[in-house]
Formats: sequence, structure tokens, C-alpha cells
Amino acid sequence: MRFLFALLTVSAALTSAASATAHSGVVERHGFAPSDVALFVFAALGLWFARRALRARFRRRGRRD
Repeated sequence: MRFLFALLTVSAALTSAASATAHSGVVERHGFAPSDVALFVFAALGLWFARRALRARFRRRGRRD
């Protein structure tokens, strides 16, 4: 009985996934997605932290000629 329930669940999921992926070929664009903004913010923060760490590192070591 569990196998039948699992089989029906998987087949229903695959059927709904197949119909959800079909589209007309026209993509509607409405600006930036929240994930795009989050990716940009995290990349900017990563660069800021890296530059800050490098500045502190070279400040500690002093200038070598």
C-alpha cells in the first residue's frame, strides 16, 4: 500500500512538473528579481570585506621598501 501511495505521489508530481515547464516562448520581464538584488548586495559586501581585510593586513605589516 505504501508503494502504491508513493508511486501515485511521484507520478502526480511529475505530471504537474511537466505541465508547469511548458510555456509559449515569450518571457515576461518585470525588472529585477529579489534574488538579483540579493546577489548584487552580497557581492558588494564581499568585495568591501575583502578590501577592508587587505587594508588592515598591510597597515599592520608596515611599508617595506
